[in-house]
Amino acid sequence: MPFSHLYGKLSDLRNTLYDRGILRSYPLGSRTISIGNITTGGTGKTPLVAYIARILTERGEKVCILTRGYGRSNPADRIVVSDKNTLVTDPKLAGDEPVELARTLGETVVIIADGDRVAAAEWARGAYDLTTFILDDGFQHRRARRNLDILCIDATNPWGGGATLPGGRLRETIGGVRRAHIVVITRSDLVQEVEGLRTEILRLNPKAAVFAARNEVVRVSELNEYKGVEGHGERESYWDLAGIANSLPTSSDDSLRTLAFCAIGNPQNFFGLIERFHGRFQLAETRIFPDHHYYTQSDVEGLETAAGGVEAAALLTTAKDAVKVKDLSFTMPCYVVEIEIVLDRPDEFAALL
Repeated sequence: MPFSHLYGKLSDLRNTLYDRGILRSYPLGSRTISIGNITTGGTGKTPLVAYIARILTERGEKVCILTRGYGRSNPADRIVVSDKNTLVTDPKLAGDEPVELARTLGETVVIIADGDRVAAAEWARGAYDLTTFILDDGFQHRRARRNLDILCIDATNPWGGGATLPGGRLRETIGGVRRAHIVVITRSDLVQEVEGLRTEILRLNPKAAVFAARNEVVRVSELNEYKGVEGHGERESYWDLAGIANSLPTSSDDSLRTLAFCAIGNPQNFFGLIERFHGRFQLAETRIFPDHHYYTQSDVEGLETAAGGVEAAALLTTAKDAVKVKDLSFTMPCYVVEIEIVLDRPDEFAALL
């Protein structure tokens, strides 16, 4: 806790230096929207990034997502993950979340992984015709100036234990909420009510627009459908994979006994989402790997052995994990649960964007 206290003081000092202009922030040259967290771990940010990118592109904006690409092998490299001519499907090069976003959004947006997002934006403006930048995980990345700051707060654990790192999960003190123009309370359906949290957020930041969001399963795909293509020859069929697999049961009376596994920041939320998915799955066992874990063939063999031990007929995982296991060999069915975010006042949210 003494180290947490020191960390919090240093984060406050850093923010004060930016607020007073002593530390400089740089405009990216086009309208910039930042989406980020105040805690470490998963808050459901990636589905919101995809949701916002879709809203903007549908309204004619030419969007570039700038991301650090956490966990990739060479974080200093600049990687164009996706554009009209490029598709990087290797998460070790691009990061698992950028590859997941590329698969979700297709060629409708440019996605660039680069630790220096200011330099990446300058390069991207020369390479592409862009009107809007989205900073993925940008709330603490204050070197990049933004026009709109969107903060995700997880309803199931909003303040990460109430302490900054390393004693808790806060990336900065909760006073940072005052910088947000919009606050999205994610996973609102996993708690009894969010009004208390909404009140607390508005006490910290009375000017913020506060929305509640939930995740919804939109499809369950077979893992084989994630096997990558490196060019554009078959891209249309790759992006437009349709529907829930026909082999899945249609009622809770015939639910599929499964082992679910993932390497995400908040695994229990994924498992809970599966259990509520129309009773189609019976979770016989779960396996958790560290966030951003890169799987090996040995991991797959261990998962299948564990599934056999509990008489599970199939494996289940997330889209973020699927891009990392798609090229490994499975001897039993593996399904990918794909989700989208649903906001409580979508028209108002879109108007603010």
